Amino acid sequence: MTAPDVGQGRNTAPRPACAVRLDIIAARADFLRAAQARKQGTPGFLLQARRRADGTDGIRVGFTCSRKIGNAVARNRAKRRLREVARIVLPVSGLVGWDYVLVGRPGATSERPFALLLGDLATALGQVHGGREGR
Repeated sequence: MTAPDVGQGRNTAPRPACAVRLDIIAARADFLRAAQARKQGTPGFLLQARRRADGTDGIRVGFTCSRKIGNAVARNRAKRRLREVARIVLPVSGLVGWDYVLVGRPGATSERPFALLLGDLATALGQVHGGREGR
């Protein structure tokens, strides 16, 4: 008997070579601080980003979708898509010491093709950071 293929039937996007851990933002105060910082709109979602003043390492990310997205099922689907986009793009293009909040948009986050959402986040990060690379 052979071993089944890992990730068979799933999105098997390559994992980044770097070992950056994504921490989840849970405190409301952190969401509010990010909302006051840099914003970059994309067709699929809104990106809010801010550099943390405490100097801690790692990338923190939060997700939010209002009732404008739809019922609980639609909001959860939109957040699942945003989580997966962040898991793939942020370790490669995000900067350590920054907080990112992805805000779902009605009628766009759930229906936009996944490949375009990936490109949206990479483009938004490039615009927020002004072309700066590195960690």
